[in-house]
This record gives sequence, structure tokens and C-alpha cells, in this order.
Amino acid sequence: MTCAPGRCRPTILLLAVLALLAGAPAASAQITLPQADGTLLELREPARRIITLAPNLAELAFAAGAGEYLVATAEYSNHPAAARTLPRIGDAFRIDLERVLTLAPDLVIGWASGNPPGALQRLEELGLAVWRTEVRAPGEIATLMRHIARATGDESRAAPSIAEVQRKLAAIGAAYPDRSPLRYFYQVAPQPLFTLNGEHLVSRGFALCGGVNVFAAAPVLASQVTREAVLAADPEVMIAPRLDPDEDPLARWRSWPRLSATRHGAFVYLPADEISRATPRTLDSIALGCKLMDRFRAAGRQQWEGP
Repeated sequence: MTCAPGRCRPTILLLAVLALLAGAPAASAQITLPQADGTLLELREPARRIITLAPNLAELAFAAGAGEYLVATAEYSNHPAAARTLPRIGDAFRIDLERVLTLAPDLVIGWASGNPPGALQRLEELGLAVWRTEVRAPGEIATLMRHIARATGDESRAAPSIAEVQRKLAAIGAAYPDRSPLRYFYQVAPQPLFTLNGEHLVSRGFALCGGVNVFAAAPVLASQVTREAVLAADPEVMIAPRLDPDEDPLARWRSWPRLSATRHGAFVYLPADEISRATPRTLDSIALGCKLMDRFRAAGRQQWEGP
């Protein structure tokens, strides 16, 4: 097509603009992260400077393939080994706000049931993106790892760890089909005496192999109970986390022979670092707890129930 001089210029300019738009990169879509309370946190771009506010969150970040983006974490973050070298911003309950601001994170990952709500709110008031996370069921470990990887812009980072979590869950389910219920007491700490309710990850984990928490109906995740309440519940198995193999956090119950668990020596000890943190390693402790409980179920049930 031919044009008179000066008549085709608007068309030429329009084509030039369209060519530039076609060659320009598309605007990056926002990253949406589900929070513990059901709301959504939106990031304008992938996170590249992340701070975690609890040891399990640092471990989950590494498992999700996002460890390279961690610039700091909380005290007691000791797994994997790389987490031990990260700067500390306090512990899960006392956060050094000035230190956090100095590190200029573009995402702070908090633990909804572990970090004080006021501290998380203060971080938000300071202009930081705070992501409140939680895990209440074994399958949610893989879900949270996928979301952490999504926060960095690449969900595929978490694929190997997610596959391993799914394998472990399938193995637990396959090992204990149709097991009869076994009532247990889970002791978080002996003094003051704390336990977990049925909504906690640990309780839901043991439910996979027929474990029934005697305090499942407690109103909060972790609650203080009395010795008398435990005696009245009369659990068949006592379970406790421990850090030192030489310590006996369940020793006080050995002096109460009328307890079913005490009469039959049904005491189970699990590695504290694994069972007390919501990470893929938690499933290893749940599998161990299920195995030990099943031994007591097989050896002691006839004695408990009589001929």
C-alpha cells in the first residue's frame, strides 16, 4: 500500500508501539500465600530476603529449597547444619525488631500458634510483609513447603521434599490398617504439667495408627493439666519428648502403679527436636511412636482387658 506524504505516520507509530509491547516482558503476577487465619498475603514479587521466626520454619524453608534466601532466623534453629550459621533475631517469643529492620527482609514467616500476636502485628506496622503460617495435620507439612517455595517464585523447588513427605505418610497409613484404638497421654513438659489436644499435629499424627489422645477435647492446642486429671483418664501409654537419652521425663508416673501405663511399663520417649517441630522429620518421630505403641498394643492389650 502506498500513502501520500505524511498520511501514514499514525499507522507507523501505532505499529512501532505494538512491536515494543510485544517484546516487553509481561508484568509479574502477584504471589498469593494462604495464612493460618484463612486470609491471603500477597507479594508483588518473589521473596529474596526471608526471615523465619521459629526453628521449624527455618527447617521447612531449607526443605522447600528456599534456604539460600534466608537472611536470619530464630534461636535454636539447628537443622539442617546450614541453619546454624544464620544470624539470629531473638527467639520465637522475643524478637529483636531493630535487628529485623536492619536486615531489610521482603518476607517474614511467623508461626501463628508460636509467635506472640503482638510481635507479628508490630512487624506489620513497621511496613514488613508478615506471613502467619500453621500446620495442624501431617499432610499440611507438604502443603506449607509448597507455599514457601511459591513465595520464592518456583514451586518446583519443594517437589523432592514433598514427595518424601507423601511417601512417609503412605508408609504409616499402610503399616497400621484398622488398628484398635489405644489411649495415650502426651506429656509436653512435666513441671508445670502440659499436654496437647486432639487438634495438634502430633495428635493427628498418632491418630493414623489408632492412637487416641485422652485430652483430645481440651479447648486449646497446649494446656496445663493436673496430675489427678491424668490419673482419672488412666491412659494405656505415656508418651514424652526428650532431649537427653539419660533423662526420664515420665519418671513421676512410675510411682503410680494403678495407672494402666505404669502397670505394664508402657512408656514411649521420642526425640524432642523431631516430634516438637512441624517439619518432615516430625513424621519420622510419629512413625517411631506408632511402632512403639503398636508393640504395647500387641503385648499388653490382653493383660489390660483380661482373658
